Amino acid sequence: MTQSLTIRRPDDWHLHLRDGDMLRAVLPHSASDFARAIIMPNLVPPVVTGAQAAAYRDRIMAALPEGADFTPLMTLYLTEDTDPNDVARAHAEGLIHAVKLYPAGATTNSASGVSNFDKVAPVLDRMAEIGLPLCTHGEVTDSEIDIFDREAVFIDRVLDPIRRAHPSLRVIMEHITTSDAADYVRSNDSGLAATITTHHLVINRNHILAGGIRPHYYCLPVAKRETHRLALRQAATSGDPRFFLGTDSAPHTDGAKLQPCGCAGCFTAPNTMSILAQVFEEDGALDKLEAFSSLNGPAFYGLPPNETRITLRREAPTHPASIDTPNGPVTVFDPGFDLNWTT
Repeated sequence: MTQSLTIRRPDDWHLHLRDGDMLRAVLPHSASDFARAIIMPNLVPPVVTGAQAAAYRDRIMAALPEGADFTPLMTLYLTEDTDPNDVARAHAEGLIHAVKLYPAGATTNSASGVSNFDKVAPVLDRMAEIGLPLCTHGEVTDSEIDIFDREAVFIDRVLDPIRRAHPSLRVIMEHITTSDAADYVRSNDSGLAATITTHHLVINRNHILAGGIRPHYYCLPVAKRETHRLALRQAATSGDPRFFLGTDSAPHTDGAKLQPCGCAGCFTAPNTMSILAQVFEEDGALDKLEAFSSLNGPAFYGLPPNETRITLRREAPTHPASIDTPNGPVTVFDPGFDLNWTT
């Protein structure tokens, strides 16, 4: 039985750090395991210009614990008024590594997102020209579409038409939750990849709803049927370079989660690597963990893998059940089983 596993230091290709007090509270938990992270721009107000991205990056760097080795990879929030020249300039300066597409109203702080996709065509054309990837929150928001079907409908109605109109645009389908999305990625040879979260490898919709509502498992896109969870695990543990880790770690205080209309998001930064090691071991794929967490993402983004390493040891971890912030506690995602690996 394997007692330790040394891999290149992983990256997180989808991370919410928030701002202010919350940023200072959660950042150390990502910086302890991850060397780099794609930083989500859905602040209030959102990060829509290169100048705003630079200012946010500076706040992140100022919040890093002394001696921490962590690089935030910034993104811009795509709106119908986004200036293609500003996007190209921020990319040329090495400031941003992607642009994020939120359909308006799809998730937390997405009110400024896109409703008319024709209006963002000039930005997508410029991104395709300069090789800047598009990250997508893949859900439609039509009220008549069942929430469990919104990812599959997004692929048909939005994503596939965008990719046909901009064939050289590189796209990352973020936090996929369905076999439909995994199959769509596999059906395309190049220019398309997907991130998979830690929690979607562990929970299905029964974990949220059966026997009582568990708000700390509620996220968007919402977890789906067990067949979809198993499809995600197969994709993650397959070694296929088109799938890689994006935790979508999304902290909210318990006061914001435990409301009649609570916030969506799972805070997984502290224990992601422990959970992943267990998932990959259960599926007989520990030898594929490095590819999923440390190699596939950099390859798609055109970055070198990290030279530094981390070692996972077969030992019960001591992750906190929650972390304190000035605005209240943030509950850490509970996978529902004992963990046997630590970093």
